[in-house]
Amino acid sequence: MLENCRNARERWGGVSELIDRWLKERQELLVQYCELSGESDFSQTDALREKFVRLCEVLVDYVSAGHFEVYEQLIQEAREFNDGGLELAAKLYPRIEQTTEVALNFNDRLDGRELSEVDVKELFNELSRLGEVLESRFEMEDFLIENLHNAHAGKVASA
Repeated sequence: MLENCRNARERWGGVSELIDRWLKERQELLVQYCELSGESDFSQTDALREKFVRLCEVLVDYVSAGHFEVYEQLIQEAREFNDGGLELAAKLYPRIEQTTEVALNFNDRLDGRELSEVDVKELFNELSRLGEVLESRFEMEDFLIENLHNAHAGKVASA
């Protein structure tokens, strides 16, 4: 039993670090988003394009880390504890996937091309929609973390 406890701590202790790193990426995403959303001079297309590119880099990194690292760990943890977490994830993941599509579509709008002032205005309209989608995504992710990881943290710590 002591060995099982030690294994649980080793297995899930790293999940907290992974989530912490991911939440720092979220913070960077929000910084980039806020910096860009505060712009009002659409004539500076080159400077704005660089800001959009940086936002998209952080956005894609964040979304990818969620899908390919964090969610996988949360699912594995839910499987191990077998306390209803898999059902919760099955309900939320399709909704999170929808937000991923919006994020990736936003990223694809840049596609390495030069931007006109009209393009920049359109991107700013989409930026507002992206912000709403990200807010919804963050709420769902926080709910998953709370219910699939934090709910087990005490069990792992005492193990």
